[in-house]
Amino acid sequence: MKVTDKFKLESATIQKARTPLIALAVVGWLVSLAGFAINRDQFYFSYLVSFVYVLSICLGALFFVMIQYVTTSGWSVTVRRLAETVMVNVDILAVLFIPVAIGIPTLFHWSHPEVVNKDLLLQKKAGYLNTTFFIVRAVIYFLVWILLTKQIYGNSVSQDQNGNPSHTQTNAKWSAPGILLLFITGSFAAFDWLMSLDPHWYSTIFGIYFFSGGGVSFVALLIVIAILLRRSGYLEKAITVEHYHDLGKLLFAFTVFWTYIAFSQYFLIWYANIPEETIWYIHRFEGSWKAVSVFLPLGHFLFPFFALISRTAKRHLVFLPAMALWILFAHYVDIYWMVMPTHAHHGPNIKFLFLDLATLAAVVGTVGFVFVSRLGKNAIVPVRDPFLEESLKFENV
Repeated sequence: MKVTDKFKLESATIQKARTPLIALAVVGWLVSLAGFAINRDQFYFSYLVSFVYVLSICLGALFFVMIQYVTTSGWSVTVRRLAETVMVNVDILAVLFIPVAIGIPTLFHWSHPEVVNKDLLLQKKAGYLNTTFFIVRAVIYFLVWILLTKQIYGNSVSQDQNGNPSHTQTNAKWSAPGILLLFITGSFAAFDWLMSLDPHWYSTIFGIYFFSGGGVSFVALLIVIAILLRRSGYLEKAITVEHYHDLGKLLFAFTVFWTYIAFSQYFLIWYANIPEETIWYIHRFEGSWKAVSVFLPLGHFLFPFFALISRTAKRHLVFLPAMALWILFAHYVDIYWMVMPTHAHHGPNIKFLFLDLATLAAVVGTVGFVFVSRLGKNAIVPVRDPFLEESLKFENV
């Protein structure tokens, strides 16, 4: 099959994409710094939401890529380099974790000895919930993620140069244990950075809940990136309607999976009716937070479920990216809903402030700029992958 797509971004295209992203990052950081000077507490909580939101998508990309290698998937080869370039940005997120580490005393009240001394439950958890071990665990998480992403990404781009199929086989070998390591480290990261905001509450399914949101949001982002490249004159033939159809099916499937996990967590906790568990949901049904709690099953499940259920919707190159953007918005609301009700001064009502947007702009702009820069350094499709021809000829049956 003859493909006439351009598999390398032109410098003009790279510059055109990077300019608004660097502007977004600069404005975001400047406004965030101003907000930090005015209200440090609010800054740390807003920043945590933005940081975790972007990180969850990058981890979703890592999961997607490793699944493709383990299953020796052929259809996804033409979209896989985009996913690999998203996942490898966990290294810049390791740097962006610094404000979270600095904000530990503000974000996590278990970090204050005087609070722990008055709380018997926190005293029992002190061996795990302490600042030193918290930082050590974060370093371990990022080392694991960076090792996996660098190894897989490095092998993939090396194959572009020499065409050696052993790179694909090596990535499959890394991905098998890598999936297990990702789920362990990702779950504990969710426990540390999100669940321990309210250290009296616990949920054994919370790690999967976090992952399911990141997974569906990554697929949504992948659709948006591919469509933007298509509209810029790239990958019009390499990523066909057949590929978008499969991505639409994944978006639909992960939406259902997120709902299953979210409902399972809610139903089991509410049915058991244990005060230490139900208090987390009670806080989220107080005041205007109740509206957000109602929005999530409607906006994160029912609307995309019925919108994406048809074959036509999954193959429509305007409607599908529009739904992908909606999913990205719903996931942000979900992360915001996890974090903000625990803000000591937030109260029972939502107070969406300029710092929420500023920190989001700062993190998204920074990671987006690095992503585009990396995407421009190598081919945007694994040009010498042994399964590339299969992907180019892919058709749904």
